[in-house]
Amino acid sequence: CGCKGIRSCLLCEGPAQAAPPPQGEDNFTYCPATGLAKGNEHSEFAGWTFPFPGVFLMEEFISKDEESEIVELMDQDDWKPSQSGRKKQDYGPKVNFKKQRLKAGSFTGLPSFSKKIVEQMKACPVLDGFLPVEQCNLDYVPERGSAIDPHFDDWWLWGERLVSLNLLSKTVLSMSCDSEGSIQLFPTSSKENGELTPPGPFTQASACKNSGAEGANCVVSPRLVPSKEVTVAIHLPQRSLVVLYGDARYKWKHGIHRKHIARRRVCVTFRELSAQFSAGGRHGELGKELLETALSFRGRPV
Repeated sequence: CGCKGIRSCLLCEGPAQAAPPPQGEDNFTYCPATGLAKGNEHSEFAGWTFPFPGVFLMEEFISKDEESEIVELMDQDDWKPSQSGRKKQDYGPKVNFKKQRLKAGSFTGLPSFSKKIVEQMKACPVLDGFLPVEQCNLDYVPERGSAIDPHFDDWWLWGERLVSLNLLSKTVLSMSCDSEGSIQLFPTSSKENGELTPPGPFTQASACKNSGAEGANCVVSPRLVPSKEVTVAIHLPQRSLVVLYGDARYKWKHGIHRKHIARRRVCVTFRELSAQFSAGGRHGELGKELLETALSFRGRPV
């Protein structure tokens, strides 16, 4: 396998491993229709919610036939072992993020099959002006115990928007926060049809019942909880496209637990350049060269 340091998978853990490494339960679930994170029913945060900005989710971004064709083309190239039971294909410059150095090296651009995907992205307002300079394909299977630890993507080279296409199976993107700050929760309010709606500063009588109070005039104040106690599940359907930006990009780590890989899953992630590698930036000329290479769509995995 490709595991290093503290990373591990079922291949290197061996048969003595009785259970997967501890994996916390997400206690909130993101609602794409409202942009809110809602406390899960069996968690201590049931009945509470808070705004969770910086996520765009589009279901059925591509068709079943397009999905099959993309994966078939990927499988014609080699998959290299990666950490935590994953395999990968990289289309991008060689980067040392710790030393903040990069080399174009053998980077020849994004693959030809991605040209159509990038064109389809232009229909998403949140991706206005998005120019991918790097593509990473990751292959997850339960037999290897595939997962990815909570992490931030680099922001020296990569820009604000992270774009991922979820193929072959559904999964859950788990968001967590390490900051010392607090999150303000509000009591959940619901419409008659069961849809979650943005909460006001106070609750409805239904939330008062949860607190043991009675009467239509009951008032429950917002609640402050440490950020570290909150994890948010973003459910990614098969063939969906998810974009992380803003707070979801820079304040919240994202990861995928082993338990959320039930069958083969392929993730295609596109990244754009940061401001200093864009026009007018410190490394703008280098960025321009990288983009020209990337958008030639003649690439092979590096």
